[in-house]
Amino acid sequence: MTMTASLGARGRGRLLGLLDRIAQPAAAGAAFTVLALGVVTWLPALAALAHTLQRWRTDGDNRCFTGVFTAFPRSWRALWRHGLLATAAVGVLAANSLFLSGRSSPYAFVLLAAQAGLAAALGVHCTALAAHAGLDPSGAVADWHRRALALAFGSPARGTALLGAAVSALVLTLPVPLGPLLFGPSVPVLLALHLAAPRPERTS
Repeated sequence: MTMTASLGARGRGRLLGLLDRIAQPAAAGAAFTVLALGVVTWLPALAALAHTLQRWRTDGDNRCFTGVFTAFPRSWRALWRHGLLATAAVGVLAANSLFLSGRSSPYAFVLLAAQAGLAAALGVHCTALAAHAGLDPSGAVADWHRRALALAFGSPARGTALLGAAVSALVLTLPVPLGPLLFGPSVPVLLALHLAAPRPERTS
């Protein structure tokens, strides 16, 4: 009886651990979505999400929803200019893609593919940048960019993995209500954190 109870408690513990691994990224993603409604706020919000998920990974801090809001002011102060530039770049790429999609020439197809490649590169870099901002929130933005470039483009495997995580998170969570909004930002950031700091040690 004691052994059965122990196995049952162990099973419940594993189930709760699994649910926590789903709930905390989803909560952080929900907070990111709210903050990203400001349009130019999405990059600082992504950095705040990364900082919060890193605290969850290393310290077991389960306040992922409120933690993103708490971390956002510092991220905004550091990255608001970069958020404006990144938003402008996304707007230009979207406008170019919309214009080129209405053209049937081979040159238009090549240029459209180039827009997609630039958008992918921008997304991967912003994900890596957010991860390094989350790992070292008091660091210099120039250092975050340098480390993000090394993480995203220093290895084809890492860059491909980050891009694949972003696409997979969006596609695989489509059947879940609000799934892409909840997991689309958090899953690739979690992977970037793992790649940049692969062996977190919880202090509690």
